[in-house]
Amino acid sequence: MKNALFPQKRTYTINKITAIAIIFIIVLAGCLYSYDKSRFAESNSMQKIIKVGILHSLTGFMAMSEKAVADSALLAIEEINNRGGVLGCRIVPVVVDGKSDAKTFALEAERLIVLEKVQAIFGCWLSDSRKTVKPVLERYKHLLFYPVQYEGLESSPRIIYMGATPNQQIIPAIHWCFQHLGKKYFLAGSDYIYSHLVNTILRDKITAMGGEVVGEHYLTFGSKEAGELVMHINESRPDVILNTINGEGNISFFKELRNAGISPDKIPTMSFSLGENEIAAIGIENIAGDYACRSYFQSIENDVNRRFVAMFKEKYGKDRCVSDPMEAAYIGVHLWARAVEEAHTVNTDNVIMAMNEISMAAPEGIVHFDYTSNHLIKNARIGKVNNEGQFDIVWTSDTLLNPRPYLSYRTREDWHRIEQEYHSRWENSWSMKK
Repeated sequence: MKNALFPQKRTYTINKITAIAIIFIIVLAGCLYSYDKSRFAESNSMQKIIKVGILHSLTGFMAMSEKAVADSALLAIEEINNRGGVLGCRIVPVVVDGKSDAKTFALEAERLIVLEKVQAIFGCWLSDSRKTVKPVLERYKHLLFYPVQYEGLESSPRIIYMGATPNQQIIPAIHWCFQHLGKKYFLAGSDYIYSHLVNTILRDKITAMGGEVVGEHYLTFGSKEAGELVMHINESRPDVILNTINGEGNISFFKELRNAGISPDKIPTMSFSLGENEIAAIGIENIAGDYACRSYFQSIENDVNRRFVAMFKEKYGKDRCVSDPMEAAYIGVHLWARAVEEAHTVNTDNVIMAMNEISMAAPEGIVHFDYTSNHLIKNARIGKVNNEGQFDIVWTSDTLLNPRPYLSYRTREDWHRIEQEYHSRWENSWSMKK
């Protein structure tokens, strides 16, 4: 008799195929859940951002040089983001225009720090821009990666100097010129602190080596009239022209040289602030056969450089080229990112400390950070402009050169006195006013 309170137990059977299917669905659902969860976590992580400033002249007489440097920094940021960012965060560049004006650079640097809350700034070219930004950095205890060779005589704890100091560029170049080009020199420059201080170093060195400076002339910023400068060169008949002109002034300078019949086989020019981008603007026909001294040329043969050049051309166009400040800007972003990862924080002081142990296989070759001066240890190279608008490298330093911001044949006090004399002459500016 069946118990009404306790019905007879029913049994169910599931065949093996159905069981396997159910297990598969459960496992698949778990995997999809885990995948979605990890994707969500990754997406959520990359929504966190670290802002950095890109501060260069996008307009004005320096735009022909600086816009390309900004492009190079942006390429490095994109490359790092494609690898997962920094500390799991996406780097967001805030790009601003210094407008080829030192005061604008200082104002924009402060805005980047105070309003945009960037963690580092990559930028400046001209020394008057860097010098006006420097007190802003030091006031806010911030950090600038500066990508251009310069006159030295400075070592701020808030600036990472990626470009060459005079002993890594100017001194090797004048030694090479003495050996290969001649002993009588004309100094051509832009009328601001960089050219005047570099030419002070050059005059001292040329005199000490038994050479002669036969003339010296400067162009004001933005000047497109180089006729008077070239007239003085023609009158003084030097063996070599040493050129520290920056920006668009180089276009008129080299054209006027050729119009006056001054070619490299008669009077060669050695330039210190000119590279592949400027060649394109000047015109190959106006500069082929002349020289430049830099740490980097696009024509360097190594795998890291070939990859860098290929990436840049893929992003910006096969007709674009890269130059020394562009390479310095590119590796500057990578060095900062590595230091952030090493420090496990974007805190400026920790990042600077983490830089101490960093070296890098860069497009120019191995570079090391010198923590005693905040500069890079690097090579010097001399290139000769060829008919393709590139440099044939004719000389490379035997060893990496330690940076020496202050050349020791004068005291620091003496160098600073000379610097301040120009500052006072220009009414507390770092360049001659137009």
